[in-house]
Amino acid sequence: MRIKNDLMLSPRRFLPSLSHLQAFEAAARSGSITLAARELNLTQSAVSRQIKALEEQLEVELFHRERQTIRLTTGGETYAREIRDALKRISTASLNLRANPLGGTLNLAILPTFGARWLAPRLPAFLQAHPGITLNLMTRLTVFDFRAEAMDAAIHHGRGEWQGARTQLLREEYVMPACSPTLKAQYNFQQPGDLRRAPLLHLTTRPDAWERWLARYGALSEHVQGMLFDQFATVAQVTRAGLGVALLPTFLIEEELASGQLVPAIDLPDKGVMKNAEAYYLAWPEERADHPPLIAFRDWLLRETADDLRAHGSPS
Repeated sequence: MRIKNDLMLSPRRFLPSLSHLQAFEAAARSGSITLAARELNLTQSAVSRQIKALEEQLEVELFHRERQTIRLTTGGETYAREIRDALKRISTASLNLRANPLGGTLNLAILPTFGARWLAPRLPAFLQAHPGITLNLMTRLTVFDFRAEAMDAAIHHGRGEWQGARTQLLREEYVMPACSPTLKAQYNFQQPGDLRRAPLLHLTTRPDAWERWLARYGALSEHVQGMLFDQFATVAQVTRAGLGVALLPTFLIEEELASGQLVPAIDLPDKGVMKNAEAYYLAWPEERADHPPLIAFRDWLLRETADDLRAHGSPS
C-alpha cells in the first residue's frame, strides 16, 4: 500500500531516468558540458541531449546557455542540490547491498571519541557474534538528522529528546576535574574554589559544566571563563600537556589516569566526580525500529553497557 501511494504522489513523468539525472548533476557541479562528458565517459552531444531531454520532461529550463558556457537557473540550482543528495543515497544503498547481499547492513552515526575509545575496542566481539552484519560508521559531532541522511541509528550525547527519534539510554556520564601532575603540583589546589586560579578548559558541547561543578562544591560559580574546544580529543590532549584543568568524562580517560598522564586535580573524597545532566543514547528513526541488524546491535549494546549503568548509580 505504501508503494502504491508513493507512486500516486509521484507520477512517472516526474521520475526521470538515472542517466539524465547523472548528466545534469555532473554538468551542474562542474559548470561545463565538456567536463561532465569527460567524467561520464560520454560525448558532449550525448550529455547535452540528456540534459535537454530532462528539461523537456520536467518542462523547466535548468541552465542558462550563453555561447559556449552554461549557468544554472535559480530552479536548476535547487534541483541540482536535491538531486545530488538523492544520487548519493542511491549510490550508498547500492554499495551496501553489494557488500552484503542479504541486506544485513547497519549505518551508524557515532561521536568520534566515544567511537574510538569505547565502541571500537568492543566491535570485534559484536561482528564475530553477528558475521552476517556489515557495520558502516560515520562520525558526527552535531545532532544527527535521519530525514536528511541514510542512517539507521546514531549514538549521541544529550538528554535523549530528539525530534523524530526513538532512544535508548546506554550509559550516564560522570565527569571529574583532571589535569597534568605538573600543573597540579604548580597550583597545589586545596579547596574546590582554588581551581579557578588555573586556566579552566571547556567543551562547547557542555558549556555550563564548570558552573555546575563549582556550584555543587560550594565555590563561586559566576563568570567562569577559559578556552573553548569543540572536540574531546583536543581538550584531553591540551590537558595532558598542562594547559589547564578540564572536566572530563571518567570512562574516556581511564588510560590516562592509569598511566599517570592525568590525575584528579583536587584530592576530594569522591575525586570531584559529578554526574552530568546529559548521557549517551542510541537513537533511531521510527521506521527502522524493526530493522534486524539494528535490533541485534541494540541488544548487544545494552548487554555491554549494563554493568556501567549498575556500577555508576551512586554519584549525583
